[in-house]
Amino acid sequence: MSPTVSPPASTAPVAVSEPVAASEPVAASEPVAVSEPVAVSEPVTVTPSRPTDRRSALARHAPHLLALGLFAAYATESVCRYRYLGTRSWDLGIFEQAIRAYAHLRTPVVDLKGPGFHVLGDHFSPVTALLAPFYRVFPSPVTLLVAQAALFALSAVPVTRAATRRLGRPRGLAIGVAYGLSWGLQRAVDFDFHEICFAVPLIGFSLEALLAHRWRAALLWALPLVLVKEDLGVTVAALALLVVVRAGRRGAPRDVALGVAVASFGAVAALVTFTMIIPAYNTSGGYDYWSKVGEAGPFDGLDTKGRTLLWLLVPTTGLLALRSPLLIAALPTLGWRFLSSDDHYWGTSWHYSAVLMPIVFLALVDALPAARRSPRRWLRSYASHLPAGVAAAALALTTSLPLSALTEADAYRVPERVVAVEKLLATIPDGATVESNVGPISRLTSRCRVFWIGRTEGLAPDYIVFDNSSRWVKDVPRYARQLHPRDHYELQGLVQGYVLLRRV
Repeated sequence: MSPTVSPPASTAPVAVSEPVAASEPVAASEPVAVSEPVAVSEPVTVTPSRPTDRRSALARHAPHLLALGLFAAYATESVCRYRYLGTRSWDLGIFEQAIRAYAHLRTPVVDLKGPGFHVLGDHFSPVTALLAPFYRVFPSPVTLLVAQAALFALSAVPVTRAATRRLGRPRGLAIGVAYGLSWGLQRAVDFDFHEICFAVPLIGFSLEALLAHRWRAALLWALPLVLVKEDLGVTVAALALLVVVRAGRRGAPRDVALGVAVASFGAVAALVTFTMIIPAYNTSGGYDYWSKVGEAGPFDGLDTKGRTLLWLLVPTTGLLALRSPLLIAALPTLGWRFLSSDDHYWGTSWHYSAVLMPIVFLALVDALPAARRSPRRWLRSYASHLPAGVAAAALALTTSLPLSALTEADAYRVPERVVAVEKLLATIPDGATVESNVGPISRLTSRCRVFWIGRTEGLAPDYIVFDNSSRWVKDVPRYARQLHPRDHYELQGLVQGYVLLRRV
């Protein structure tokens, strides 16, 4: 505690002249003496910062502090898995090839999809070019993983802020924790890299603005979604229609008109992207994923789809999100997933549910205030305790989700097996052409021209390297001849199930 500073002992009190009453006349012949102002020493008190002030400041910055903690967790999990050779698909390599091309101001060709394949002929995701400057400085797939972790963590800020404004700080922070640890985000973090990491914060900020009745901000946050992925134009339309409805109820005709315009733009942008832009860049002149729509019957995978819906609504919102129209924004994504014949889209694995997480959680935030004012006592009590309940559910489920690996010491060690494999891959010179499968891809795309194994379209690469740990190839020399019958490859190395062949 800082002491109070007292005046010096020698300072004497000074008489201050009384003011002259305005009603009393003053003789003009007698000058009136006006006392000079005298500086009077007053006690100066140094007020110490109070613990309550510090707690209040921490509470105000809670959304950002939570985002920083989530970023550390997401980035650590992603980087540790990468160091462990835990790449799960070829997507990390595909996006690295595209962003590497952007970084060097070249056409975004992804040879993993086929020699000379333009990435915009696969999915319309020009937004990934924003990572090119960072990749130019740090040319590594780790750059993509860390950027994705930052974007996912950033999305916790609008969700937590919106929850705090409507529910108070304790309940708002509980919602933010539940969101940050939600299974949809954890699955996406565990899936290497995907362009939807840009969509998640944009949707979060758009819905936060919508709940705050900032209609134009909601529309502006939604608009860039058309540059993230081709199907998200329909999501833009859904978000804009929500603005139309709510702005209309509050008597904002100009914002209603703007919302109608943005909804139309989103729908048209999606249609143009599907039918014109992607086919223009695709070597087949079409959209490769149309074949996955309509092949399945309406009841195919019904049990899997039903479980996905339950996972979306029960542990995350306790079903209360069903009381909010904000769930309309989730329908476009659920629609194309459930209409597809690809069963990977139906379930809860991979990254496909990440864009739904800010929607369902902010739908819960939207529904809670009305539920807490309900005349039904049980509903008021349920709504009051639900934020703590969903936070507890997220923490409990995390024990079986990817972030649980952070509690294991082995996650931070690089196994000797990985060190040996990396030494083998390091013998491939920079700039070489390489044919590979999932295992080695992420160690090569930053410095070599890499093709998917079996998709070189007649081009004979300098090297063939693949993970054969499961012994899916029984006769390696024969397999090499099948891939390239006119060329001869000799065994360069065999380490921990990884096979390296060199063309001679």
